[in-house]
Amino acid sequence: MTRQRQAVPGMRGIASVPTYVVMQPTSLCNLDCTYCYLPFRSEDRRMPVTVATAVAGAVNEWARHGRFSVVWHGGEPLAAGREHFAALLAPFDASVEHHVQTNATLLDDAWCEFLAAHRIRVSVSVDGPPERNGERVGRGGRPAYDRIVRGVEALRRHGIGFSALCVVSRPEPGLATELYEYFLALGCDVLGINIEEMEGVNRRGNDHPAEAVTAFWSELVGAWRRDPRIHVREVEWSLRYAAAVLDGTADQVLPAQLDPIPTIAYDGSVVLLSPELAGFSDPRYADFSSGNVLATPLPELLSAPERTPWVAEFLTGVEACRTQCPYFGFCGGAHAANRYFEHGRFDGTETNHCRNSKIRLLEGVLDHARDHQSPAP
Repeated sequence: MTRQRQAVPGMRGIASVPTYVVMQPTSLCNLDCTYCYLPFRSEDRRMPVTVATAVAGAVNEWARHGRFSVVWHGGEPLAAGREHFAALLAPFDASVEHHVQTNATLLDDAWCEFLAAHRIRVSVSVDGPPERNGERVGRGGRPAYDRIVRGVEALRRHGIGFSALCVVSRPEPGLATELYEYFLALGCDVLGINIEEMEGVNRRGNDHPAEAVTAFWSELVGAWRRDPRIHVREVEWSLRYAAAVLDGTADQVLPAQLDPIPTIAYDGSVVLLSPELAGFSDPRYADFSSGNVLATPLPELLSAPERTPWVAEFLTGVEACRTQCPYFGFCGGAHAANRYFEHGRFDGTETNHCRNSKIRLLEGVLDHARDHQSPAP
């Protein structure tokens, strides 16, 4: 891809109405994955129903004007238990779409009946076959793979479609094909791939050779093209952008404003833009929160996000990305949590996450297209 600097329109400021909210029903996770970023995953800090009720007031209103989602993301959301989860869901109108990100180890027939009854869309965290899933372990260090598969089998038994989210710690030749074929057999509808990130309590480095990461993404495109039965999130993002470049509408790919993505922690505190910041604190930025829904309505907290000092600093960084990076039109600037955990502040620009999951992703897709283009007639 030709690296030309140019001003990119769109993404000015932060929208006052989100497209979804993230809710933490509990901080507890029954697994202890080695790359996990969560700070309190061994503690069962459950969200009070009063917090869900406070959030539902705004969410129900937003859902009356169009599609709106609540994403339940822990910890392990199912660790909250069905009775408590049902109480958290109760304040939301039927028009609200619910999603849950789960490690699947607690899924059984009763949970599947619960998910179906509440029409909750499911995404399963699993990193591939047993030899690729070694980072996902229980509290005693035992592999969780067999329990994950039992949970997936329960979903399939009940006819519940699901997405899959896979973390890749070390991109290497052959891995993308192996993973794609695995997830085809697993039966998911959508696959998302995350290159491991250095964030939260996970301080493992994520600086990989550029050629290895680019080749991984290129190989994944090839595997998908040979048998495109499932949606691959990253591939579709890239192809959509490439098509927009070709038809001259690339300046319309990014929304006019950033989605605030409010994350509601178990205690009602609200962190904008990056769920991964919830639960952390810093002498410069305090606890990163913009307030608490038990004290201030969520729409009011979203009405002037720049009042939160680190958010204003982040927007400065976004503008720096816009003017410096030729890939801005594709990614919209480095994510807030990645800036902080890699640079220690929010107004830095390129991160390893940018390189691994945006820049080299796009380059890998374009490399595949170049190497497999049809010969001229």
